[in-house]
Amino acid sequence: MYELLQGVKVVELASWTFVPAAGAVLADWGADVIKVEHPEKGDPQRGLVSSGIVPGLTAGADHLVEVPNRGKRSLGLDVATPEGRALLDQLIATADVFLTNFLPATIAKLRLGVDDIRAIKPDIIYARGTGQGPKGPEAARGGYDGASYFARGGVYASLTPQHTGQLPEQPSAFGDIMGGLTIAGGIAAALFRRATTGVASTVDVSLLNLAAWNVAPNVVSSKLLDGVDLPVYGPDDRPNPIARAAYQTKDGRWLAFVMLESDRFWPDLCEHLDRPDLITDPRFADATARRENRRECIALLRSVFAERTFEEWKQKLATVKGVWAPVQTPRELHDDVQMQANGYLRPVTTGSGYAFDTVASPVQFDGEPTDLGPAPELGQHTEEVLLELGLTWDDLIEYKERGTIS
Repeated sequence: MYELLQGVKVVELASWTFVPAAGAVLADWGADVIKVEHPEKGDPQRGLVSSGIVPGLTAGADHLVEVPNRGKRSLGLDVATPEGRALLDQLIATADVFLTNFLPATIAKLRLGVDDIRAIKPDIIYARGTGQGPKGPEAARGGYDGASYFARGGVYASLTPQHTGQLPEQPSAFGDIMGGLTIAGGIAAALFRRATTGVASTVDVSLLNLAAWNVAPNVVSSKLLDGVDLPVYGPDDRPNPIARAAYQTKDGRWLAFVMLESDRFWPDLCEHLDRPDLITDPRFADATARRENRRECIALLRSVFAERTFEEWKQKLATVKGVWAPVQTPRELHDDVQMQANGYLRPVTTGSGYAFDTVASPVQFDGEPTDLGPAPELGQHTEEVLLELGLTWDDLIEYKERGTIS
């Protein structure tokens, strides 16, 4: 891990992926992130594989736990009991950041609100992730990225061409992962503010706001254009046939093109397609002609790309001037030369000795990738964390017998 946040302690009471992913990024940056979990139940995310909701794993690591929880320490603690709450208060008193995504009703019941936490540690940074924001008539409602982000936040509508009759499939934890990175960035800014002014901030990130930010050009233009949304073009209607367009190869793979300055790149692309005749073809001679004859142009490009395989086109287009990319599967990223050269995938070894690669968070410092640690087992660091607070082994035995800690 990096050492940028070395000495910063984060107390995390959060579950699933959205907010825990923020803790993982902070751990990547060097913070000591203590994940407080119920000593028996733990984060419910831990049970998804065994419940059959997601595909089971034959390997020795659970991706749904590893990605948002790597590098943390786990404290198995029942904070709903008086003894557990007293221990939590001791931990908070030593922390710099309190991180949560508990719903308002749970926050109130457990006395974990901003004022409650600041009564223990006045200069602590309080960070929370929500579905729809901390204010308004629906602030108390829960949210997942499939609902608050994809559906309500305009992402589905911004990705779906009109008249298709079907929404695109939602990638797993798509909004959650980016939301966690956003929270981590907010916390880093709040730490800077506290270091320079002494003021402790409350950091809020909602999945709804994150989605609106992701599709901000569409949101802003829809009002400026008097309620007319930006068009989501179907595959046959793109006004620029080589901008944000994809074409299928002979073996059923796809190539994506983002040549926004089409007049600049069209001649070179035609040369690489072995179709120099298209450069002077009056139907496609400039951007205006290609837009007016876009259906014919798209159909022609489809037929050309269908003549060669995916690998053949990758070699053929290697020297093309405009921007394009092969449409890769997640598995193919493990073999991507740029992923390897930049250290975007990092090796991790679990406590049981199982080794696997995980994705580094997308910020590098000083040109070097960071080493990552595995996600903790439930309660793995309970004794370690509590001994650091000054408890004795006799204290720990007593708490274990009461079921307060794991």
